[in-house]
Order: sequence, then C-alpha cells, then structure tokens
Amino acid sequence: MPSVKHIAVTDLRLSYGPKEVIHGVTFNVFKNEILGVIGPAQSGKTSLLRCINRTIEFTPGARVQGTIQVDGEDVRQAGDVFALRRRIGMVAPLPVGLPLSIYDNVAFAPRCAGMSRRSELDAIVEQCLRQAALWDEVKDRLDSLGTKLSGGQQQRLTIARALSHQPEILCLDEFSIAIDPVTTMRIEDVLKNLRQQMTIILVTNLTQQARRLADRTMFLWSGKIVELDRTEVIFSDQPASRQTYEYVNGIFG
Repeated sequence: MPSVKHIAVTDLRLSYGPKEVIHGVTFNVFKNEILGVIGPAQSGKTSLLRCINRTIEFTPGARVQGTIQVDGEDVRQAGDVFALRRRIGMVAPLPVGLPLSIYDNVAFAPRCAGMSRRSELDAIVEQCLRQAALWDEVKDRLDSLGTKLSGGQQQRLTIARALSHQPEILCLDEFSIAIDPVTTMRIEDVLKNLRQQMTIILVTNLTQQARRLADRTMFLWSGKIVELDRTEVIFSDQPASRQTYEYVNGIFG
C-alpha cells in the first residue's frame, strides 16, 4: 500500500455563490495509489477534482477555501496555473476530441510546451497511444481525424492526450459513462498499469469499478466525506458507516 503523501486536502470548502457544496473535507492521496471517489449525483465529486487542478476557476461565482497541497505546495498559490494543470491531468466523462488528426491530438500539448522535433513528437505520440491501449488500432491511420474514431477509441485518445502532458496525477471523472463494457475493462487495465507511474483519482458512478480498481475508496455524500478507508473495508459487510453499506449495496443512491 502506498504511504508517501502526494496530495493533502485540508478543510476544503467550495461555494457557488451563496450555496456551499463542499463542506470542509480533509483527506490525503498517496503517491502511486488509485483513490476511488463514489457517491450519488450532486455529492461534489466532480467539483472536488476541479478544485485540485484549478479548473474550478472557469466557473463564475465559485469560491474555494482551505488548502490543497501537491508535494507540500499549495496549488492555489501556484504562480503558473498552466504548469499546474500539466502536472494534474484530467479526463472528462465524455470524450472531447480536438478537430485534428489522431497524431495531432496527442502532439498538441507537447508542441504547446515548445517541442518541435519530429522524432521526439513521434516517440511521445506512440508512447501515449500505447499507454492508452490504442496504438495497435490506429498506428496505420494516425493522419485520420480523431473525431472519426468510435466512442471508446475517442475516450482512450482523450486519455492519451492527457498523458502527453506527462502528468504526476491523473484525475478521471466517470470516464466510462458513455462507453461499452468491453472498452471500459480495457481502460481499467490501462489504469492498473498507469498507477505504477502516477497517482490516480477515479471518480466513478459505478461502485463496482471502484471496488475493482481503487486501493482506497472515499464515499462522498452532499459535499461531506462519509467514509474513507481501504477499498476492501468500504465494500465489506462492516464498513464504519451504515450509510456506506447501504450505498455500495444499492439500497439507496
């Protein structure tokens, strides 16, 4: 079990205008672990991810209090927010492909960071597509539009694009919401391998996905942490909270 603290969240509060939606949550994420985050809709799961990589700042009226530290540095004090977002990759629920070729989708971020040598770009594109379990399916048509791929392939392309930043942390927000079960399982295998290289926060509406993948699981309810423990404890017959037991067993939620 990983034990080196990578992310430290302390008394995090988030408000949209006058309404507080995250209520003083405190937790740590360890290096090279997969932390699953489960809970009903409107529990604050997506908002939590957006606080970590500061994309919450795109939402008018959002106000964040408390601290979020990555390797001991407060993300809200980061002078270069773009560098921060390169360190913390994000994969959205629905695949959002750039209107570019498969190759250029993956090469986009490295080019923006100043990389221009074709050999270096070729290597990164291949590496990221391999990591996303997509290389063998697209290696002969890298010049084709990424938006022409199937839904599952586009989601894996989104993951490859997130990996092209070479992030330390990868946040996934219900990545399997619009893809078939077979593709979902392929991406789950990808994530099991990626955890050797980075820290992963997995928000999922599928409790059994957290059970399969996560080292630890956090149960959020109405912006509060009901329980955070090893995944085998959360899904046992005796988690600390009766509410946790009822949620993971489908009694409510």
